[in-house]
Amino acid sequence: MRLAKYLSHCGVCSRRQASRLIEAAEVTVNGRPANHIDHVTETDHILVSGLLVKGPAPKQLYMYHKPVGIDCKLRPDDPNSLSHHLPPGERVYPIGRLDKDSRGLLLLTNDGELCNRLIHPKHHQEKEYRVVVDRPFDEQFCARMSAGVPVDGTITQVCRVEPITADTFTIVLKQGLNRQIRKMARYCGYRVVDLYRVRIANLKLDAQVLPAGHYQPIALTQLKLEEQEK
Repeated sequence: MRLAKYLSHCGVCSRRQASRLIEAAEVTVNGRPANHIDHVTETDHILVSGLLVKGPAPKQLYMYHKPVGIDCKLRPDDPNSLSHHLPPGERVYPIGRLDKDSRGLLLLTNDGELCNRLIHPKHHQEKEYRVVVDRPFDEQFCARMSAGVPVDGTITQVCRVEPITADTFTIVLKQGLNRQIRKMARYCGYRVVDLYRVRIANLKLDAQVLPAGHYQPIALTQLKLEEQEK
């Protein structure tokens, strides 16, 4: 199995992150620096940042209710890092990210293939957000947001935008550009003051069941993904 895929199977990180670690010379195979083209098995001696990879681990999935102020980058030296809020004894990582100023549903796993199926754009998995902006908007705002606007040199994909109150709406995306919703709103002349992710695929966050700052394990079978690639 290709090294990056093997590391994701072992729950070390996602396949993309594994490629970054290999590029940064953080991975060795049998005592030598790893290459992207390496094929490995459980019999190989693999170190990632000096730690031994012990082979594929049982697949885990957690729902986490991320509060504002938690950084999804796993940096043990940062007191605000998600690293300090993971389930004890489990080597899991977030599937995608919520920026530090945003809150809501975050999925944690050690399943690299699942991570890829959720965050890769070709799989088109839905993510739903409730958004509050700094002033009332009109129908034209919703139409512009849903039709697609320029963000980071590209036009965002068509999405669903529905008003809730004068300054609050829901938006359902099937892509995940960096700070996408904030940048979309800014292009339309508004500033996001609260961004709350309420759903990923079929998994919905219930704050009464899972309060902010808490996590709960869920069975992998509970997650239903769209299988068709578009």
